[in-house]
Amino acid sequence: MGLQILKESFEPQEYERFSKRLKESLEALRQVLERPGFGVGPRTIGAELEMFLVDSAGYPLPVNQQVLDQTTDPRVTVEIDRFNLECNLRPAPLAGRPFTAMRAEFESALAEVRRAAATQGARVAVMGILPTLREVDLGSRAMTGMPRYRALSASIRRLRGDTPFRIVIGGEDSLTLEWDDVTPEGANTSLQYHLRVDPADFARMYNAAQLATAPVLAVSSNSPFLLGRRLWDETRVALFRQAVDDRGEPQPGVPQHGRVTFGHGWARQGPLELFAEAVALHAPLLPVLSSESPLAGVAGGGVPRLDELRLHQGTVWSWNRAIYDPSAGGHVRIELRALPAGPTVVDMLANGALLLGLTLGLSEQVESLLPGLPFMCARGNFLRAAKEGLDAVLLWPERYAPSPRPVPALELVERLLPVARDGLVGAGVEAEEADALLSVVEARVRARTTGARWQRKMLARLEAQLPRPDAMAALLERYLVHAASGRPVHEWPLD
Repeated sequence: MGLQILKESFEPQEYERFSKRLKESLEALRQVLERPGFGVGPRTIGAELEMFLVDSAGYPLPVNQQVLDQTTDPRVTVEIDRFNLECNLRPAPLAGRPFTAMRAEFESALAEVRRAAATQGARVAVMGILPTLREVDLGSRAMTGMPRYRALSASIRRLRGDTPFRIVIGGEDSLTLEWDDVTPEGANTSLQYHLRVDPADFARMYNAAQLATAPVLAVSSNSPFLLGRRLWDETRVALFRQAVDDRGEPQPGVPQHGRVTFGHGWARQGPLELFAEAVALHAPLLPVLSSESPLAGVAGGGVPRLDELRLHQGTVWSWNRAIYDPSAGGHVRIELRALPAGPTVVDMLANGALLLGLTLGLSEQVESLLPGLPFMCARGNFLRAAKEGLDAVLLWPERYAPSPRPVPALELVERLLPVARDGLVGAGVEAEEADALLSVVEARVRARTTGARWQRKMLARLEAQLPRPDAMAALLERYLVHAASGRPVHEWPLD
């Protein structure tokens, strides 16, 4: 988030000063981005992986701070709920064998978390939503005991006029839930990839990422259950939007924009417009000021930290988000936020290879593709992919009218695999590495199996003999055993 949060409530003048600083930061960012050569350099990738801590019976175990105290690994940190942890992997060059390096990072980080967790009687579950999660596991006692999380929850509630959060999700079953804080957001765990790009390439890369997200999500889904209900294949998408929604009662004639968003249109210029949009559309939640004067820093030839702008951007959860990083001379990245955690390291690497490869590959043709796909269709694709997974039919731009045209997600992913390969290899990834991971996706498509589909089928088998809560617990145990094997999910048996 850029700044440490040490207080939980704020005065009106603090919001005013913070808003003024945001305007100054946007101007500072504009000037920095106009500098010749700023942010130009080799492409790199990084990742963040969130996970659950569970007890011996498979239920959430709220001991993240105690687990963190048992490790000195700087990659490990806490998340919003006390049963969540996150690992921030070290960035690596994209050229060469980046996924081999990332696999080692994933495996070493997970091994260290598992070691530290075991000291507290905890196990680690890497999946989008924990099937054993209960309402009793949420609420104020579940929130990690840090001021930033309490302040975030209180600020969102303030903007909502203290109306409760209302979560409504339909699927095979339906869920309606009213809640008083943001702890349902901790029911989600995700895998986020970061791609460093040159500022001049940002708009076309970002638009390509927006195009790529829906088909990749359809073939990567791993979150079909919430609180005992069978919902979307990627229920996280619906839950996250509602769990941190700062919009109160609708006001006639006044548009309101949710903080969790797929976006509002294709990028036209670059990262500045996305930061400016976040500032214009969303009120500050955490108005903490740093000692830096952004414009003075730029005037002196330095690279400003832009702490306030980074903090604000961290409270606007675009599924693909612009990132400004002042370290090592400064650069910009695209944070690809839509993928779920799990099921295995090889699955997560395959998902990343497909998403990053498509972002790179589609960027070469994106200017000719966008006229054939209105942005509202791209947003619709994202929601259909989240809801229906492999069964989704997506609209895809065609070079000749009429465009767009409906294409089944499975067919579309097969069509796009060569584009992803070209994108990876063209960026310097060794062909053997790209082929190995994309072949995992190809096999998954042919088996018509994702983490979500495996979980649905397994629940149906178990529920024929067990009550649903017991079936969910038994499902999780089988999931953990198969995940520990390292075999990709399309090879998992249904036993």
